[in-house]
Amino acid sequence: MRIGVIGAGYVGLTTAACFAHLGHHVTCADVDEAKIAALAAGEVWLHEPGLTGLVAEGLGNGRLEFVTGSELSDVDFTFVCVPTPTGAGGAADLSAVEDVLGRATTPVVLKSTVPVGTASRYPGVVSNPEFLREGHAVEDFLRPQRIVVGAEDERRAHDVAELYAGTGAPVVLTDNTSAELVKYASNCFLALKLSYVNSIAELCEHLGADIGGVTEGMRLDDRIGASCLAPGPGWGGSCLPKDTLALLETARSAGVDFATLDAAIGTNRRQPQRVVERLRAEVGELAGTRIGLLGLTFKAGTNDLRDSPALVVAGVLVREGAELRAYDPCVRHDRPGITVTGTAGEAADGVDALLVLTEWPEFAELDWPDLAARTRNPLIFDTRNVVPRDKVTEAGFRLVTTGR
Repeated sequence: MRIGVIGAGYVGLTTAACFAHLGHHVTCADVDEAKIAALAAGEVWLHEPGLTGLVAEGLGNGRLEFVTGSELSDVDFTFVCVPTPTGAGGAADLSAVEDVLGRATTPVVLKSTVPVGTASRYPGVVSNPEFLREGHAVEDFLRPQRIVVGAEDERRAHDVAELYAGTGAPVVLTDNTSAELVKYASNCFLALKLSYVNSIAELCEHLGADIGGVTEGMRLDDRIGASCLAPGPGWGGSCLPKDTLALLETARSAGVDFATLDAAIGTNRRQPQRVVERLRAEVGELAGTRIGLLGLTFKAGTNDLRDSPALVVAGVLVREGAELRAYDPCVRHDRPGITVTGTAGEAADGVDALLVLTEWPEFAELDWPDLAARTRNPLIFDTRNVVPRDKVTEAGFRLVTTGR
């Protein structure tokens, strides 16, 4: 099939490259001329395993091309993959989506996350929400757990589902409104789970329990599952913060008291301050201290800094008067109030504490004796529980963890 993709961000670029890999001819458009020129040359700026190779493959065999603009013709379907950031009052900003839908001349498939009821305002639009995890986007597209397609026209829904035939995934065919709600319901459930485990971790600290043992006992229950049971400094990224606010606003507009979701958002907002308070309890007055940060992205496996809890924690520390040095495998440039270094060792030079804020696997393999020798005060506060306790304590560090 001939597929058009509007938007060359995380979702759009992955969608375009993966559809080309499945054998379709794909034209990917974006209004950013510099981005399109780079992609046409095979340059991918996203830290997404496998994506650069798929872009090169598609360019090489002619099944993938990039063009500037926000409108496509001569395609069988146009997939809309433009941003829907949080707008006033927590509702999603649909300006980019509405601009594309208002000018589309081919059958439209809406993959952008939009408020429930959006597609019903545009006759013929098919809803096909994405479930791509940053850092696993290619894997999630080519080996999805499910394909959800919503449409009023059952034939068109089947045609869109058939585009994914090469994945072998189960397909859920439903109406537009239900398909839109599946995306919000899924993401917000994950947010609830993450806020819950962070509250359990705090309870563990007060009761002398170990969050590792608690979650191990939980994850073996099939009704609970293993995902989203790792405590940390809060959830962030491009999806959960905006999707929880959007669904909460949708519920309010519908006259539904969604107190559970509201409480999960409130719990998450408290996490960065809780990290800072625990750090203060260990080092005393924060003004004038030097803190080394390990990790700045909102999670491991991506270079995305959007709504990163690590940056929220850093912002609080800066306001408290701390001097910050940071190392992240995917961040190269300084951030406001943060000096970004090229190695973990440089981030540790002369610090009063090291603060682990992102769960990069390589942080478990650092040269701990070298890091301890570089610090002014060998203290590690591991908010993600990723560093090896025996190795860091043997190197001379005092280790503080979350939920223990």
